[in-house]
Amino acid sequence: MEKIYSKVQPEKLLHIIFRSEDFKEGRQDIIDPDNFIQCSALQLNKGKTFKAHKHNIRQREWQVIAQESWIVLSGSVRCIFYDLDDSILETPILNAGDASFTLEAGHNYEILEDNTRILEYKTGKYEGQLIDKSFI
Repeated sequence: MEKIYSKVQPEKLLHIIFRSEDFKEGRQDIIDPDNFIQCSALQLNKGKTFKAHKHNIRQREWQVIAQESWIVLSGSVRCIFYDLDDSILETPILNAGDASFTLEAGHNYEILEDNTRILEYKTGKYEGQLIDKSFI
């Protein structure tokens, strides 16, 4: 797993890359629980099950940033990760089975192969570009 920290504020984690080879047996929490987006990697054996459950709706009040994740199913993608001052930090390439997580700061993506397939996740509720985005 690659953790990419700000050069402007070196203690601030901005981006995470989780590669398919980073999987280990059992459960790995990729994102710390104090972030809005949560993700864990699960490598489990046949027959594993969990106690049936559902999630409760709760009233919460806090400031929200849209944190985003891309999971590459096939093909490849170049990530352009930005720092807090909008300068480029790193440009890693994701291949099938890899994932990126942007917790804060900017990002962009360049698709490197035709028919690249990606799942994108982000925290909601999405209220449109005028409210949720600032372009670099």
